[in-house]
Amino acid sequence: MKTISILGSTGSIGRSALDVIKLHSDKFKVFALSGHENIDLLFNQTLEFNPSYIVTKDKNSQSKLLALLKEKNLKTEILFGSEGHKFIAGHENVSIVLAAITGSAGLISTMEAAKKGKRILLANKESMVMAGDLLSRVCEQNNGLIIPVDSEHNAIFQVIHDQKNTDRINKLILTASGGPFRNSPLEELQNVKIEDALNHPNWDMGKKVTIDSATMMNKGLEVIEAAFLFKIDYKKIEVLIHPQSIIHSLVEFMDGSSLAQLGTPNMKVPIAYALSYPERIFSGVSGIDLASISDLQFELPDLEKFRCLKLAYECLKQGGSYPIEINAANEVAVNAFLNKKIKFTQIPELIERALNEAESKPFESIEEILLLDEQARVKAEYLLKGYSIA
Repeated sequence: MKTISILGSTGSIGRSALDVIKLHSDKFKVFALSGHENIDLLFNQTLEFNPSYIVTKDKNSQSKLLALLKEKNLKTEILFGSEGHKFIAGHENVSIVLAAITGSAGLISTMEAAKKGKRILLANKESMVMAGDLLSRVCEQNNGLIIPVDSEHNAIFQVIHDQKNTDRINKLILTASGGPFRNSPLEELQNVKIEDALNHPNWDMGKKVTIDSATMMNKGLEVIEAAFLFKIDYKKIEVLIHPQSIIHSLVEFMDGSSLAQLGTPNMKVPIAYALSYPERIFSGVSGIDLASISDLQFELPDLEKFRCLKLAYECLKQGGSYPIEINAANEVAVNAFLNKKIKFTQIPELIERALNEAESKPFESIEEILLLDEQARVKAEYLLKGYSIA
C-alpha cells in the first residue's frame, strides 16, 4: 500500500487523481489533502477518503473546516499555509506526493518533497520552470524521482524513461492543441472576452492554465520545463500544433526513428501512469479508437500571434533567472486579465515589457529563487499600472 499526499486536491488534477485512486483502493491510501478556497469540496473529499491531515489556505479556513469535521466526529488534523504544505509533502509516512498547486505557490512544498526523497508526480510546471536545475539536483541527491503529469512531458517520459543519456535524441516535439484561438486572426484577439479564453476545445483545466493555453504560454512554460526535466538543449525542443490532442508528444532519435505516445485527452491517463510507474493500472479511461478518427492534423505555431511561446524560447536562450522572470510576469498578467484589468492581447505585451527590463541573475538556493520571483512580481505589478482596457 502506497501512501500519497495530494497538494491541490480540489483542482482539476487533484480531482482526477482521486478518481483514479478510488479505482485502486487496495494499492493507494490518501494520507493528506490540500485545497485553497473550495472548502466544501475539501470537506467532502475528507469525508470520502479520511486522510490523516488536510491543509487549507489560512487560519480562517482552518476554523471553518474544524467546525465541519467536529459535526462528523472526524479526527483529521487541519493545517494551513505554506508550513502545512511542507509538512504533508515531507512527512515520513508519505511515499508519493502529487504536486498540483497552481503557480509559484507550489515551489516550496515540491522542494520539500524532493529533499525527503519522495516520488513527485509533478503537475506544477512552474516549480521546474523556476528551479529546474536545483529541484532536479536535490531530488537526485536524496534518491527521489520526478515523474511529470503534464500530458506532453509524461508522454516523453514514457518514451525515454530507460534512456541513459540524451545524446541519441535529435529532438523532442511537444504537441499543442492550439487552444480556442488557433484559427482566429490576430486582429480578432483584441476583443477576446474572458469566457472565450476559458473555452478550451479539448481539455478541462483550471482558469490559469486554460488562459495560458489560449496564449500558448502554457506551451512556452512546457518548453522550459522539458529543457530542465530531460536535461536537453532547448534548441532540440520543438512545438507542433495538433488540434486533436491524440498524440501528446514525440521523440525523434538519431537513427531517424520517431516514437510517440497516444491517448485520449484526459488527465487520468498520465496520472495513472505516474502513480503506478513502472507498472500500469486502469485509469478509468477507454483507449483511443483510431479507426473512428478521420484525420490527425499538424501545423507549426504562429509565433507572431502567439508571442508568449516566442518569449519562452528567448528566456531559455538568455538563461539564468529569466525563466523566473517570465513565470512571475505571466502570473501577474493572467491574473490581471481574469480581473478585467488588461485585454487578452496585453498579456504578452506586459510580459515582454517586464522581460525587457530584466537582467539575468545567479541563484543557488530556494530562498534566492523566491526573492527573485518576488522582485519580478513587484516590477510586473508596477508596469501593470500603466495599462487600461479602455
